[in-house]
Amino acid sequence: MRVAAVGDVHLGADSRGRCRPVFERLPEHADVLLLAGDLTRLGTIEEAEVVASEFGDLDVPVVAVLGNHDYHSDREQEMSALLSAHGITVLEGTSTVLTIGERTLGIAGTKGFGGGFAGKCASAFGEPQMREFATHTVELAEQLHTALSRLDTDVTIALTHYSPVSDTLHGEPPEIYPFLGSYLLGEAIDACGADLAVHGHAHAGTERGTTPGGIRVRNVAQPVIGTEYAVYDLAPATSSAYI
Repeated sequence: MRVAAVGDVHLGADSRGRCRPVFERLPEHADVLLLAGDLTRLGTIEEAEVVASEFGDLDVPVVAVLGNHDYHSDREQEMSALLSAHGITVLEGTSTVLTIGERTLGIAGTKGFGGGFAGKCASAFGEPQMREFATHTVELAEQLHTALSRLDTDVTIALTHYSPVSDTLHGEPPEIYPFLGSYLLGEAIDACGADLAVHGHAHAGTERGTTPGGIRVRNVAQPVIGTEYAVYDLAPATSSAYI
């Protein structure tokens, strides 16, 4: 089962035609495409239309989560509807099941949020703004847990924008780790199990990491992978993941 993935493509109104020629040939290399958020620069509908023209109606299933850039203009619901109309499945605390050959692939996704990692994380205490920040992470992690727990497929992937582990943040300034991900996402993934976790957001991070429970994590932000997309070969039982 060949899974292509990329995040942080940051398409603008001037990006039309940039990606499409490469992704038209994607079926030669992959069975599904995952988009790990930050599909746009400013989250405008004009930019979303470009994303739809570049990634919509491909000859492989396309599954996405949105990122913080995609929320910037407060048009995320319209953006999701637009992408869905072009055949892109957008997840937010939800999951989808695909049939790839004779096997099933389950993908659970959420944007996720920040908060930090074990021993150095935010808590829902103090000012209302701080409580709101920490609570948002808790809510999205719980939704990811629920979405993963409902899957019973041959292969399972957790798709987020924010990172579930600090491993893949190495290269970023430690001071901004709390704004790049949350250990709560990793806990949800470990609690339910997955064959692979895919995220973006950390442009200066590293590609490979693992959750505390040993689940492989891949940072597919385009500046990290340095190519149009990465491909991971996944198999049930062995759950091997490599480019």
